[in-house]
Amino acid sequence: MLKSKLNVLTLRKEPLPTVIFHEPEAIELCTTTPLMKTRAHAGCKVTYLGKVSTTGMQFLSGCTEKPVIELWKKHTLAREDVFPANALLEIRPFQVWLHHLDLKGEATVHMDTFQVARIAYCTADHHVSPNIFAWVYREINDDLSYQMDCHAVECESKLEAKKLAHAMMEAFKKTFHSMKSDGRIHRNSSSEEMSQELESDDG
Repeated sequence: MLKSKLNVLTLRKEPLPTVIFHEPEAIELCTTTPLMKTRAHAGCKVTYLGKVSTTGMQFLSGCTEKPVIELWKKHTLAREDVFPANALLEIRPFQVWLHHLDLKGEATVHMDTFQVARIAYCTADHHVSPNIFAWVYREINDDLSYQMDCHAVECESKLEAKKLAHAMMEAFKKTFHSMKSDGRIHRNSSSEEMSQELESDDG
């Protein structure tokens, strides 16, 4: 009797590989071109101003002002009237994607990825231009040392810059709660106690 029951269980498992093999999603993943076109216009069109190393571990209001001014001056030396958008910034729950655009304004295969958990600070409040959104990122080097880099983008408007700041805040909250539930953050910790501080201009 026990032997016959085991045979029944075995027969029930046999069709599973066939179902997985004919899964439509598995076949669609083979065609990469449509997927690239679908994601080509995701995110916010921005002009990436570049990055500059910054010092310190405490990031308070105004800490990105000096790096942003440096990046702004470098970029204005090469421009004529206005900056053409050269990137798409897409803020996701755990990652930030910076898609670089070609001369036609289409997304290329080159993309910079930033882990939200390594973003120490972000703000859309800058005196040099209200359209600039900046974030401080902890970059880990090959020798496992790290440096703090300030990245900045110019948005089409002040409103767009503020939207990016709020989107980053939401991404941080989701990342924080996920890390806390996974046990990577102590249960008694709060977002204020972490090194990350996200700020936006609500004025």
